[in-house]
Amino acid sequence: MSKYVKGLVQKELEKRFDGLNEFMVVNTVGIDGVTNNKLRGILKQKGIDITVVKNSLMVKALDNMGVKNSEKLFSGSCTIAYGGDSIVDVAKEIIDWMKKIKALEIKGAYIEGVCLDPRAAMEVAKMPTKAQLQGTIILIAQTPGAKVAGAIGSPAGVIAGCIKSIIEKAEKDAA
Repeated sequence: MSKYVKGLVQKELEKRFDGLNEFMVVNTVGIDGVTNNKLRGILKQKGIDITVVKNSLMVKALDNMGVKNSEKLFSGSCTIAYGGDSIVDVAKEIIDWMKKIKALEIKGAYIEGVCLDPRAAMEVAKMPTKAQLQGTIILIAQTPGAKVAGAIGSPAGVIAGCIKSIIEKAEKDAA
């Protein structure tokens, strides 16, 4: 590849990955074309993209984007997996696919300025997703409110019951 073409590819990588602060690096060598297309299609439906990159150009592109020390992630054949709601979604999907496709392997991940080795990248899949965290936060926020409403509503129910009893007794006495 000529220097000019490499420059064009590097600029395209910089444009495509601009603002990307989390991604996984996987190895897709050994996956046949049909399986590869199926993998890409299903991941695309879930908002996850995968892109095969030339290591040296990707490292230069990331360096120009402010990502330092990414070269340790890129050796051999590398494919970048990114997108979804968060890196946790990407990791969970890749791990699910690793069970189906033995040739697929995780080489590492980049999350918020930190390069992770393969083992640490796999641990990311065990974390709760963004939706799960939001649900937990809402539940935590609602719990005190429910207790306050219960504390306010409970005495009011007792008072209402007492008033009803008094009214019923007064009606009996009047009759």
